[in-house]
Amino acid sequence: MSLLRSRDNPRVRRWHALAHDGRSRRAERSALIEGAHLLAAYLDSGARPKAVLVSASGQANAEIAALATRAGPAPVTLPDALFRWVADAVAPAGLAAEIELPPAAPVAQATHAVFLDGVQDAGNVGAILRSAAAFGVDTAVLGRGCADPWSPKVLRAAMGGHFALGIAVVDDLASALAQFPGTRVCAVAAGGNAPATLDLTVSIGWILGAEGQGVSPAAATQASHRVSIPLAPDVESLNVAAAAAILLYERARQLSTSGARA
Repeated sequence: MSLLRSRDNPRVRRWHALAHDGRSRRAERSALIEGAHLLAAYLDSGARPKAVLVSASGQANAEIAALATRAGPAPVTLPDALFRWVADAVAPAGLAAEIELPPAAPVAQATHAVFLDGVQDAGNVGAILRSAAAFGVDTAVLGRGCADPWSPKVLRAAMGGHFALGIAVVDDLASALAQFPGTRVCAVAAGGNAPATLDLTVSIGWILGAEGQGVSPAAATQASHRVSIPLAPDVESLNVAAAAAILLYERARQLSTSGARA
């Protein structure tokens, strides 16, 4: 186990950049995951990190020590103050790992997908990815204006969902939608079909937009169906992450009722 003490160390500066700068993540094709839960989920997916970081105080934690050993690379120890500088979390758990970003998921091979259009809030993006993984989505496609899926805030909110999904970040969401071979369903606040009235047992690509502006016209024109969740009177809309969970659950319910396979 090596010990690094200075912010000027090139490795330390690089890890700080991966945690705080999306451009560095894109250029390096790497990200920093933080905490025992995320590292365990990453290891359970069969992947191995490029580096493991442990805070000085974290060395005494049995769970952290076991995960650091299981991960493979000899862990690097950082003094607590330096670890806090590297990490994004306000109160970091004393364990982090550098991971290689996977290649972009091939949209043309997806069978159940979510397409996010301008969903800027990191918590919403992470929550959608978490629900997507829970309900058997195989591919998540993020268009321009979405929060970086590999940012620490999105990673924390998704709680390991990233490692059960294929993820693609695209400049032209409409073009990506055109590649999807299944039925494309656009979620709208009002005026669409109720989810239960649609056949969702087939291959589905959900198109979800930010709460304020919704789905862009270019993406919406790619949809063959529009869906709206019935709400109580005087309620305008749902949070996009909540709406996504409801729609994904409805598909799972229909599959279970029909005996069809996802």
